[in-house]
Amino acid sequence: MSELRTRFAPSPTGYLHIGGARTALFNWLLAKQQGGKFILRIEDTDRERSTQESIDAILDGMYWLGLDHDEGPYYQTKRYDLYQEQIDKLLAAGKAYKCFCTKEELDIRRAAMQKQGLKPKYDGLCRTADQNQDKPHCIRFISPEEGTTTVHDELRGDVVVQNSELDDLIIRRTDGNPTYNLVVVVDDATMKINYVIRGDDHLNNTSRQVQLYGALDFPVPRFAHLPMILGDDKKRLSKRHGATSVLAYKDEGYLPNALLNFLARLGWSHGDQELFSREELIEKFSMEAVGRAAGVFNAEKLLWVNFEHMKLLSAKELLEHTAPFLDAIGATPTFDDYGVAAIESVREKAKTLKELAERSAFYFRDLPEFEEKSVDKFLGDDNKTVLRKLQASLLGTTPFKAEAIQATVDAFMAEHELKLKTVAQPLRVALVGCTISPSIFETLELLGKERIEKRLKHCLET
Repeated sequence: MSELRTRFAPSPTGYLHIGGARTALFNWLLAKQQGGKFILRIEDTDRERSTQESIDAILDGMYWLGLDHDEGPYYQTKRYDLYQEQIDKLLAAGKAYKCFCTKEELDIRRAAMQKQGLKPKYDGLCRTADQNQDKPHCIRFISPEEGTTTVHDELRGDVVVQNSELDDLIIRRTDGNPTYNLVVVVDDATMKINYVIRGDDHLNNTSRQVQLYGALDFPVPRFAHLPMILGDDKKRLSKRHGATSVLAYKDEGYLPNALLNFLARLGWSHGDQELFSREELIEKFSMEAVGRAAGVFNAEKLLWVNFEHMKLLSAKELLEHTAPFLDAIGATPTFDDYGVAAIESVREKAKTLKELAERSAFYFRDLPEFEEKSVDKFLGDDNKTVLRKLQASLLGTTPFKAEAIQATVDAFMAEHELKLKTVAQPLRVALVGCTISPSIFETLELLGKERIEKRLKHCLET
C-alpha cells in the first residue's frame, strides 16, 4: 500500500476557525498514526479576499496547536503554470472549450429557464461555437450529460449524482484565473494526496471533482466529509456561541493540548473516554470512529477539559505557561520557589491560564492593586487602627509559618476581643488588594515578612 498522504488546505480569507482546526487535526492524527505525510496548502486563488494577515493567523494557529506539517506550505498562486498546463491538456483532448457568453447573455437565458420551471444552469451553447474567435472567454469543462457520477465517502457511503443535474463547469475565468474545483484536483493529484478529509460543505463539489480526476487521468483519492460543528442551540457555529478563532482561545488562556482534546471529541469517540493526551489521540484515532452526526460545541465542556489538562501540569510548568498572561497585566513572575508556590496556592481556583494569572498577580506585584469597593469596606480608620496594632505582633512571629501566624492572630483577637472577620479581611485587602485570596494564613506565610511589612506600610500611609 502506498504511503498515506493527507492535507489541510485553508483559504486565507480569515482566521483559523474551530471547524478548520478540527479538519486539520483529523488529517494530522491519521497521518501521524499511520506513518504518513501531512501536507499544508494555502488556497489563495481568491486574490480579492486572501490576505497576508490571514495567512499569518492560520500559520500561527497551526504552530500554537502543534500541528506540524511534513510538506509545505504550498501556495496556489505560485502554481498557475501547472494549472494552465492541465487546462491546455483538457482543451487539446476536446474535454473543455472556450465559452464566449457574456454575463448579460447568461442571465437572460437562465431567467428563461426559470420561467419554464427548469434548473437555471448553463445550456452548453458554446460547445459548438467557433473556438477561434478573438473575444473574451472563460474555459468550461465538458460534463457528461447522461448517467451518474458516484462519490464514495468513507462516512456516508456512496453519494450518487445524476449528471443531468450538473452543467459545464468553468475551470478558468475570463480574467485568466483558474477556479477552485480545477486547482484543488490538480493540487491533490500532483501532491499525491490519497485521502481527502474535509468539511461536508465541500461534498456538493466532489462529484465535479471526480469527473475532473477522470478527465485528467488522475487517480481518485479516498474522501471523508466531516459533518459541521453546531452551537449548543443546534445552529451553525458562529461568534455568538463564543470565540471561534483558534488564536482567540490562546488569548483566553486555554492550553493547546486541551483544545486539541476537545476538537477531537467533536465527532470522534473512543468508548467513554473524554480526556486524551496528544500521544493517546495519535494512538487511538481512527476514521471508523468518526460519526456522521454534527458535533455540538459546548463552551462549558471546553472549560472543563482545559481545567483537567491544567491539573496534569506541575506548578512549575503552569508558571511557565502563565507567565505571558502575568506580564500582560503588569505582574512580573519569578521563576523560583516563591513563584512556583504562588501558582500552586491558587491553581485549583482557576480554569484558564488567564484566570490563573489574575488570581496570582498579587504575588508578583511590588504592591497590590486595590479594589475600590474592598478598600471602602475594609480599610477605614478603625480597620487601619487594628492593623497598626497587629503589625508588630505579626512580624514578630517565629517561625513564620501558617500555624504559628494563626496562633499569633488568635492571641491578638482574644486580647482585643475581636472576631476573625474584623481582622482577616482588612489584612487580606491590605496585602492582596481585594477580598479574594487563598487562606489568609497560607498567604501570609508565602508572602513573607519583607513583603508584608512593605505592603502594610504602604497601606497604612496611603
